[in-house]
Amino acid sequence: MTDEGTMRAREALGSGALSGLAGGAVFAATMAIQGQLATVASIVHTNNVVAGLAVHMVIATILGAGFGVLMAARRRARAGETVFWGLIYGAFWWFLGPQTLLPLLSGKPVAWDLASAQALLPELMGHLLYGAVTGIAFVVLQQDTDPLWHKPSRNSVLRGLIAGLLFGLALGLPWEGLLAGAGYALLFPAESTGPALVRGTVYGFAWWIFAALTVEPLLFTVTLDWSQPAAAKDAHLLPAYVLLGAGIAVVHTWLGLLGKVLFTDDIRLVRAEAAGKRGLRALGYGALSGIAGGLVFTVVMAIVGEFSLVAQMVGSHSAVVGFVVHMVVAQLLGVSYAVLFRRRSFDLTSGIGWGLSYGFFWWVLGNLTLLPLFTGTPIDWSAAGLAAGFPSLVGHLAYGAALGAVYQRLEARANPWWQARSKAAAERTAARREQVRGAAPAMWVFTVLIALIIPMLVGR
Repeated sequence: MTDEGTMRAREALGSGALSGLAGGAVFAATMAIQGQLATVASIVHTNNVVAGLAVHMVIATILGAGFGVLMAARRRARAGETVFWGLIYGAFWWFLGPQTLLPLLSGKPVAWDLASAQALLPELMGHLLYGAVTGIAFVVLQQDTDPLWHKPSRNSVLRGLIAGLLFGLALGLPWEGLLAGAGYALLFPAESTGPALVRGTVYGFAWWIFAALTVEPLLFTVTLDWSQPAAAKDAHLLPAYVLLGAGIAVVHTWLGLLGKVLFTDDIRLVRAEAAGKRGLRALGYGALSGIAGGLVFTVVMAIVGEFSLVAQMVGSHSAVVGFVVHMVVAQLLGVSYAVLFRRRSFDLTSGIGWGLSYGFFWWVLGNLTLLPLFTGTPIDWSAAGLAAGFPSLVGHLAYGAALGAVYQRLEARANPWWQARSKAAAERTAARREQVRGAAPAMWVFTVLIALIIPMLVGR
């Protein structure tokens, strides 16, 4: 490692430690409100709250230093991406800490079952908050030495406020929408619609934890309860926040693209064939990929007997009609995937990542929202409704993974578009590839994390 690299690593280590200290302080405050600081003190075989605070802050600082080293290895991760990695880092240490190491150090058996995970849900929320605060603090501390925060224009912030207000009013979350819209503009630079949709989806989930489960209880009741029953009561807000984040991301992107052709790549990029032919081919690939994903999803639908419910969309109860409708919808979603994510899959992993994230979004918008509307049944976003829709979540994730994988293979074999034909185009493509590879994995991993958290919330 060069002297400059060593210096950067040391700076990141120090910034990470201070960031962990900040995240630990916020985490400790939330645990103190819920009377759970003494739990950490069991590591040193006492139940003293002061000892618990001391142990907690030492651990938070050490983990923060580790986070700084990891972020230094990612080479200038942007602000929003750093916050997402902070959330993932916090979730990882929840599993390794309270779920695993704490019982071992306390002389208790390790229990990796659903009941134990639900009992530790307050610690999970605290670890997620710790990770988010640590990530934000790290971005702020690195500004002088290695700026990570992009500087949004006034127009970008205004677009975020407009998007937040529109969807906030539609979903009954006006002030949350305004704050989330402004935050989105501050955290994330401009991106095309597909990646922005995925980013907004996971951003909305983070806002559900921050606003619905944390800030609002503290403001209105001066209490904080992250237990499984309390979180389940607010589970009905989870789809609303997910749709809020996705809507803000998409509208913010669209408002920034006024005067341009929507859903297309920069015309300066190398084109291997005529635009119309390439676009039609992409749509065809999307339809074929949708069929592949739909067939995978069919296995889940057959197990839970959901074909008759889907058939109600066209006024029938026949399972055969339901299968036909299901496959048509699968193709339509495949075409929309091709429109939104064309030239975004650099390899099979990225194809599966984008597809899986897209499948999760359509579970919220499709199964939980549009399907009830089309079948004449009430929308049920309660914990019970989420639990009833969990098999469909598995199916949507499987559908998305198959969709993304097949589309990537079709696109790559027919037109390996990343093989540029000039030095300038190669540089643009390499930069774009590095950008996607830098930001996208955090969103894919966080989408999987959300899917794993949902059973803990609803008790499945």
